[in-house]
Amino acid sequence: MKLKCVIVDDEPLAIASLESILKKIPNIEVVTTFSSAVSVLEKICEIDFDFLFLDIEMPNLTGIDFLKSLSQPPLAIITSANKNYALEGFELNVVDYLIKPLTFERVFKAVHKVTEIVAAKGHHNQSEFPDHLFLKENKKMVKINLSDILYIESIKDYVKVVTKEKSVVTKQNLSFFEKTLNPNEFLRIHRSFIIAIKHIDAYNCSSVEIGSTEIHIGRMYKDDAIKRLGDFTDSE
Repeated sequence: MKLKCVIVDDEPLAIASLESILKKIPNIEVVTTFSSAVSVLEKICEIDFDFLFLDIEMPNLTGIDFLKSLSQPPLAIITSANKNYALEGFELNVVDYLIKPLTFERVFKAVHKVTEIVAAKGHHNQSEFPDHLFLKENKKMVKINLSDILYIESIKDYVKVVTKEKSVVTKQNLSFFEKTLNPNEFLRIHRSFIIAIKHIDAYNCSSVEIGSTEIHIGRMYKDDAIKRLGDFTDSE
């Protein structure tokens, strides 16, 4: 499995040192490098990569703030001379936190973690996900076949699950559905909406249409949504 990475660091020598180490690790390709997190934000949707090495203390935008700014951060390995951000980094689910100066052993170990994560994602199959759910509405449990779901809408402390034949309103949050549903079949495109990809009738850069319903694509979700929808279209 060949993995593509991006290096983000404001120190040219640090980039050169990491590139030298990565050349010794099989199946790792450095796609490009950046000297600031701001420049990555401008280009992130145009780059095909699997993970990134990210410095923290950079001008204008720190590595931590960069990760916080993304609705769906990429796999990231922090590289820093400062140990003080380690806890905050792991709270953001970074793969590893490497203290400079970097060594081959630590970089290799961190890359191996990425390899395992990517491999695990690639081996998801339909049997890992349910084909139906029972949702509580009023005083009864209502069965919902996931293949019938058109979209799910968050309404304050409740969600409305809209299917081909009915709507069910239950006390729940969208995070529950994000963790439960197959990410290859469902996509969050807005703070308040998850959609079923197979039921999309049309889409553009600002919205999707499912039947007679037009759903706006939220700014925070736009880049990932358009990429995912493009990947889905290309696979047809």
